[in-house]
Amino acid sequence: MRKTYSRREMLSLTSKAVIAGAFLPRVSLAAPQKPSTTSSGVVTGDPTGNEVGNKVLAQGGNAIDAVIAAALATCVVAESKCGAGGYGGHMTIALAGGKKVTSIDFNSVAPAAGREDMFTLEKNGKVRGYANSRGWLAAGVPGTLAGMQLALDRYGTKSFRELAAPAIALARDGFPLSESMANAIRSNVSNLKMFPGSAQLFLKEGEPYKAGETFRNPDLAKMFETLAERNSVESFYRGDIAEKIAAEFKKNGGILTAEDLASYKACEVKPLELKWNDFTIYTAPLTAGGLSVLQVMAILKALDWGKLPTGITRSHARLEALRVAWRDRLALLGDPEKVKVPIDHLLSGSYAKKVAEDVKHAVKAKKPLSLDTKKELDDGTMNLSSVDRHGNMVAMTLTQGGAFGSKVTVEGLGVVLGHGMSRFEPQPGHPNSVAPGKRPLHNMCPTVVLRKGKPVMAVGAAGGRMIPNSIFDVLTNYVALGKTMEESVAAPRWNSEGDMNLKLERAWPEAEAEFFKSLGYKVDFGKGAYVSAVSFDPKTGEGRGAER
Repeated sequence: MRKTYSRREMLSLTSKAVIAGAFLPRVSLAAPQKPSTTSSGVVTGDPTGNEVGNKVLAQGGNAIDAVIAAALATCVVAESKCGAGGYGGHMTIALAGGKKVTSIDFNSVAPAAGREDMFTLEKNGKVRGYANSRGWLAAGVPGTLAGMQLALDRYGTKSFRELAAPAIALARDGFPLSESMANAIRSNVSNLKMFPGSAQLFLKEGEPYKAGETFRNPDLAKMFETLAERNSVESFYRGDIAEKIAAEFKKNGGILTAEDLASYKACEVKPLELKWNDFTIYTAPLTAGGLSVLQVMAILKALDWGKLPTGITRSHARLEALRVAWRDRLALLGDPEKVKVPIDHLLSGSYAKKVAEDVKHAVKAKKPLSLDTKKELDDGTMNLSSVDRHGNMVAMTLTQGGAFGSKVTVEGLGVVLGHGMSRFEPQPGHPNSVAPGKRPLHNMCPTVVLRKGKPVMAVGAAGGRMIPNSIFDVLTNYVALGKTMEESVAAPRWNSEGDMNLKLERAWPEAEAEFFKSLGYKVDFGKGAYVSAVSFDPKTGEGRGAER
């Protein structure tokens, strides 16, 4: 039975969280992080979130408790990437011993007034005034808090009140602003100035906060305190907080209503799965990005990819398989509850064999497949992975969308709203076009891997449309090539979205980069998505973490 607290006890809890060192100064997520090991388990993904989550594990909480506490804290210190008003995400959970593997879907949904032609398109196909990604029309129903509550209610051991305490302390008392957060504010200052709540929160006398300065969000602290007193996020969706959010939408020309918030529910869903020898990969289903990852893995299986010559031949085959999955993703995928999506076909052995034959011919001819896709840019996501001493594992990916999402902050609540509506295709008639109550397609793909039926790794990533590619890279190394989790996370990554643009990390072999250039690919260099992973050894009970 979960303990209840008075308001005085609850406020005392938040003070103790500060005294106990519930947060550390954050560092740039671009910096490689050393693998970590603890006897109680480990959380990876964000320095502050890691610190908070690891304390929960040390105090006897399980992996789900730890990842929720870590996520709440991260929603305070990295509000450009995720937040209480973030449009949502997915998580995938494996219970100790492989008793159950499940996913939680807390993706945004379009308001009831949403329509597929609600955004005016310019001649170049872009939305006029960036209305789907900036401002009050850009926000759908935020799902992040509902997803946390559902996971906690079904699989956690601690109360929301307990787990929210570090986040409240951070928001109320402040924290040193990280370099990445300061850069995000500076890069978005003109957009943040457009909205009074955002300008008031993120600017000091009209200028961006600098890295290292103490940053506070007292309105967010008060909202979290209210939710903690009530030991539930219920009133964010159905109650006084929801009414305030809806009123702000109405005042500012948005279409989201109190009824939209009240009708929203996160849901538990069955993960997609793919077997590869002793391994079984489980990933969040549509509208998450895991379908594309499993589709590429299925093609590699059909190619008997591990037996191809190492080097250029193997890499070329891998790239063409990835490009096909992106072509299918951008043309065919959407919310399967609203449109017909050929999920079974895309994961079928027959389709994998057909694509494998096309890939073989392309590799033999030393030519790229002729494909046409649409390119977009993305940012503003966070992934946290957790494992506890018992072997429970979870990967949770949550997002604002782009940096600071819609750029809108709900005044009086300190809540930044994600731009879930930008994740729909603004052109009418597409499987991913806007519709009332519809969920947009997104790139997050929190994944767990079982070996001989036992959970051994949980992994996810942050980095927009680079996420599926980087998760695919890690899984290819871990499952197909038999590398350790640390080796798989450290291995160089690449990014392709189906067109002739290819981004490689600098560690990629130079000979292969030159080969792809000779095929006509426009090769560029840069980082892949930021991956955070945890592993568990069922024999020793050791939990490990790695992120890069």
